[in-house]
Amino acid sequence: MSVEPLTLHAMDGVRIDAGHLPGDGLCLVLAHGFTGAWRQPTTRRIAAVLGEVGGVIAIDFRGHGRSGGRSTVGDREILDVDAAVRHARHLGYRHVGLVGFSMGGAVVVRHAALHGGIDAVAAVSAPARWYYRDTKPMRRVHWAIERRSGRLAARLVKRTRIAGGTWATVPAAPHEVAGRIAPTPLLVVHGDQDPFLPVEHAEQLYAAARDPRELWIEPGYGHAESAATPALIRRIGQWAASQATAVH
Repeated sequence: MSVEPLTLHAMDGVRIDAGHLPGDGLCLVLAHGFTGAWRQPTTRRIAAVLGEVGGVIAIDFRGHGRSGGRSTVGDREILDVDAAVRHARHLGYRHVGLVGFSMGGAVVVRHAALHGGIDAVAAVSAPARWYYRDTKPMRRVHWAIERRSGRLAARLVKRTRIAGGTWATVPAAPHEVAGRIAPTPLLVVHGDQDPFLPVEHAEQLYAAARDPRELWIEPGYGHAESAATPALIRRIGQWAASQATAVH
């Protein structure tokens, strides 16, 4: 089935590029990681597998791909997810779930806690807190965000436009708001071979949340979309479908 291109608008006016894979009853909003985009082959592969259980709306976060604006690296991106959720409801989907990877995982946790209005949320390879720099890959991420030369490289190499400076007000970190997600079901998925974020991030998120919640520590799994196997994505999709359509 072909993907239908969409143009959405966040509540602050930023134009959000998205793709819709139609389905029945359930729609999963797919939120990519930092420097990702929904048209990338890896993201489209994940969308296709998730499409086995329902519709999918995959978005480009602000500052990424063909969306407008600049990335705020997890802050105002909750408005981008909200635009997709509102559109899914407009299309008539009875149930809406969120599936986010890495930065997208942090965003879907924050959206579920602060905006609500969804039926299940899965955060994969997500940071529990901001400013983590204890691995070499995360130090490179912070260089791309915080240094002018890094932001230039991200724009030229990854087509990612990042807002300069620092947050005017530091947004609540995922672990600080995870307890507000309940009674919406939360799934936290993390690999024990993640080179960016150690398992302690998943454990912190899970500990901060309330039931219904699940924690999957996946043996041999690395980080986010590029390391996710079709089997893992299928399990996540099946979990989301079963939880989103259940009565809680």
